[in-house]
Amino acid sequence: MGKDQRRAPIYEALEEFQKKRVVPFDVPGHKRGRGNPELAELLGQKCVSMDVNSMKPLDNLCHPISVIREAEELAAEAFGAAHAFLMVGGTTSAVQSMVLSVVKRGEKIILPRNVHRSVMGALVLCGAVPVYVNPDCDESLGIPLGMKVADVEEAIRQNPEAKAILVNNPTYYGICSNLKEIVRLAHEHGMYCLADEAHGTHFYFNENLPISAMAAGADMAAVSMHKSGGSLTQSSFLLAGPAMSEGHVRQIINLTQTTSGSYLLLSSLDISRRNLAIRGRDAFQKVIELAEYARGEINEIGGYYAFAEELINGDSVYDFDKTKLSIHTLDMGLAGIEVYDILRDEYDIQIEFGDLGNILAYLSIGDRMREIERLVGALAEIRRRYQRDKLGMLSQEYIAPDVAVSPHEAFYGESQSLPIEETAGMVCTEFVMCYPPGIPILAPGERITPQILRYIRYAKEKGCSMTGPEDPEIKRLNVLKGA
Repeated sequence: MGKDQRRAPIYEALEEFQKKRVVPFDVPGHKRGRGNPELAELLGQKCVSMDVNSMKPLDNLCHPISVIREAEELAAEAFGAAHAFLMVGGTTSAVQSMVLSVVKRGEKIILPRNVHRSVMGALVLCGAVPVYVNPDCDESLGIPLGMKVADVEEAIRQNPEAKAILVNNPTYYGICSNLKEIVRLAHEHGMYCLADEAHGTHFYFNENLPISAMAAGADMAAVSMHKSGGSLTQSSFLLAGPAMSEGHVRQIINLTQTTSGSYLLLSSLDISRRNLAIRGRDAFQKVIELAEYARGEINEIGGYYAFAEELINGDSVYDFDKTKLSIHTLDMGLAGIEVYDILRDEYDIQIEFGDLGNILAYLSIGDRMREIERLVGALAEIRRRYQRDKLGMLSQEYIAPDVAVSPHEAFYGESQSLPIEETAGMVCTEFVMCYPPGIPILAPGERITPQILRYIRYAKEKGCSMTGPEDPEIKRLNVLKGA
């Protein structure tokens, strides 16, 4: 018999704790907000009074045995996993714990190059070696797609000693690889299959969406509950299948996760899991319908292309996340980041991101038709006011990396800082990316090419938010000495 998904054990324990009016001689030092009245006013009394420390009645995130343990078991059942871990360091922490659980120094992991920086960060930390599968690309949209199954097979054939394969499910734009087949290939060759599901929480709660990692048989998945799942920012789940040792994964998590887990974040995970388990199917069906409606309206405007399932090709676009409102803007003569800026500055509309050729409006369970209409109206007006010739516009492009040394070796190697225009041909020792989406243009260990430098220069000119390097203005880059 299944568990009672109407329960929210962490939240219930907090409510019970509040009734007792316990005198706090423990941390946090604001003592239920009394020591910081401005904070209490900003967040509200209920919020600061729930910002408490681990204690026996409330369990301990590092070694849960009561209410947090129960919340984990409820989450595991709701997501179809063998184990679920509550994460308070964001999906970055979940992704890194996932990678660190299966590879160590010198071991290989097969992955697409268009992964989030958190994956590369894990490789910097543990010293594992990436084997990149170049994702397929859609030249007209200028976006990376998924991995072709044949390319994954070839990577396995050339690297039979690799320990794991990592898959984006889905990409930022909503593109899904053939996850079930990649899982089968991985297991057939004695490898683990990991999924970065930062943008796929909703896959678990509606049968009209692409297959989830756990349903596909993946060994681990990092699920960004705060994105489409409705929990507070920075809260996430790490899911594990039956092949993973729960104790080992917890030890890995405890290497980097805080020993002072926020009960605001933990209770938000608990309540959000309950919400999705009870109402998720209908809620996400409405999100699908809103996105379908928006796509139809936007494609009627002209100049924009809101793409969806027509991209499916049975391989590198095996499926598409219908909730993703991804819109190509280049045919209107505007970079995605330019539309992003105009929407925010002139229409008070904040979308998720804009890159060189596309924008993404993130739709989820909190959206209503009136906001969709406002977005569509603003886009129509932007076309009327700003459309121009697309001549000279650079598309977002996938640049295949030239990996010279491992990310760990490069990041910790002896480096020097040089003006960016003098670095062509050298090996980068830091990250350079547009954020969001946080997919590196350069990662530690990769050779800098004139094409990459041209791309960085153009992205800066267009107003992309560039992050990663030590030099905040990105006029200099750190490169490996003598490489």
